[in-house]
Amino acid sequence: MGFDVVVVGGGLAGLTTARNLVAGGADVVVLEARGRPGGRVEQTQLPDGRLVQLGGELTGPFQTAYHDLVADLGLTLESAFPSVPGEDTYVLVGGKFIGDARSWMTDEDRRSYDEVEERFRDLAGTVDPDDPWSHPDAAKLDSISVAQWMREAGATRNVVYAEDMGALALSSESIERISLLAELRKQAASGGSGFYDYDVWESERVAEGSASVPLRMAEDLGYRIRYSTPVERIRVSTSGCTVTALNGERFDAEAVVSALPVGPLRNVEVEGVSAERLGSLHRQRHALAAKAVFVYSSSFWEGQGQNGTGYSEKGLIGGIWPQVEGIISTLIPPERLGPLMATPTHLVQDELTRELVEMFGEGAGDPSAVFVRRWGVDPYTLGYITNWRPGDVMAVGPLHGTHEPPFYICGSDQWVCGYMEGAVRTGRAAAVAALAG
Repeated sequence: MGFDVVVVGGGLAGLTTARNLVAGGADVVVLEARGRPGGRVEQTQLPDGRLVQLGGELTGPFQTAYHDLVADLGLTLESAFPSVPGEDTYVLVGGKFIGDARSWMTDEDRRSYDEVEERFRDLAGTVDPDDPWSHPDAAKLDSISVAQWMREAGATRNVVYAEDMGALALSSESIERISLLAELRKQAASGGSGFYDYDVWESERVAEGSASVPLRMAEDLGYRIRYSTPVERIRVSTSGCTVTALNGERFDAEAVVSALPVGPLRNVEVEGVSAERLGSLHRQRHALAAKAVFVYSSSFWEGQGQNGTGYSEKGLIGGIWPQVEGIISTLIPPERLGPLMATPTHLVQDELTRELVEMFGEGAGDPSAVFVRRWGVDPYTLGYITNWRPGDVMAVGPLHGTHEPPFYICGSDQWVCGYMEGAVRTGRAAAVAALAG
């Protein structure tokens, strides 16, 4: 069975690649392990018509590749949770605080935060997000963690603590284990406004649901997608490539595009690709996280002056934000995934619900539905977002996100810092490179 290109993986990146390849006249087949498209972008519809986002759901103004795709598919963007009125909620060991960002800090802490953030912003301005390896101090910046740098820059203990809590809310690892160069690169890609800002990164969503993006692409691709077809072997050669599925079926092609997350890719046997290329790919990491979504009849927390955004250093949940009316998203960060997995399945919902009660009161005690996605241990994902520990940027090196024709790479992992923007951006770039090749 011969094709021009085999795309391995039918997530947002793989579908973007396939769509652009087909538009360029290529004969393409997409091999997707799951029985649905979208990868880490998934949604379900409630009986009342509300859509629940179970994976990736948010975007920001600078994420132009994703914006362009949304518009091209006839979908629309609308404001997301940062525009919801009300106050943030913090559940800390020392008590619960409701107020504006960092409301629990002292005046000294706030001054320190502003000073350190200004230094971080200036330093981010010196990093080229597309080529951080060219920075004269790249190795040094990559050798230390964000937390270590903050302390050396004079940050108070509470300032480091606040940023660490913010990282856990995003379900990345602690800033004690995040490369400074990786974080500088990430913020430089967004315009270098300072530390992570929801208004920059997560202030928009697709009104029709984020999973409508891959669903519409999959509908257009139709028969070109083979579902329930996990891949076990990829053989690459300039004289022809072969992809072998777990069921033994072979797909021959002139080129192969890997759109697999880096975790599952390590479980695929790849031949004919240089050791340097595979070494770079296999050195990348994912943050292992889970997502739980709670459904209520209304956004009752708004009547209490709370905006639905929360941070917790207790329990399993790290970060909380509202989706649409009555629906709350939560993330269980890597440090708490182990305790989640150790919790008997029949107790998970009750334990997570109790954490929401502590944050929002008794009104949170009776959700009409709870959905849990353990993305960190899903065999076709093995992660949630990209994760760069000290030393990782230099170890992965400038091969990151590049191609070795006729073997091409795409996926959120292959961009600066992941996200749906990374999937679309790299998927589009892989199609351009494969068509040129």
